[in-house]
Amino acid sequence: MARQTRKVSPTKIKKRTYRGIVYIQAGHHNTIITLANLRGEVLCWSSAGACGFRGKRKATTFAAKKAAEVVAKKSREFALNEAKILVTGPGQGRETAIREIFKAGIKVNVIREKTGIPHNGCRPPKKRRV
Repeated sequence: MARQTRKVSPTKIKKRTYRGIVYIQAGHHNTIITLANLRGEVLCWSSAGACGFRGKRKATTFAAKKAAEVVAKKSREFALNEAKILVTGPGQGRETAIREIFKAGIKVNVIREKTGIPHNGCRPPKKRRV
């Protein structure tokens, strides 16, 4: 049998994206920050849990700040200049994460609130009969 030769791929070149979208998902227990290009392809992400916070400390504003710092550092590799921020969720780390992105020197074009609002919501539990 003939030996198959493998093609060695060169090291992955990071694409330069000058504009992007920063998604901030601030839940009750964690804050997840994702950086994507305009097509929606994820470039990098971080969360309070990924930064080493566990339990109650994940839900704090400080943990969200650290997660935003990590994403801001990673964004320098992609030469990100401008970003649109989309925020979802009722968590504490929303404003802190936005502030940290401002501090990183990323020009913010739009800050948009995308938290879902229930239109009558779920059915409540039945009345308790005692």
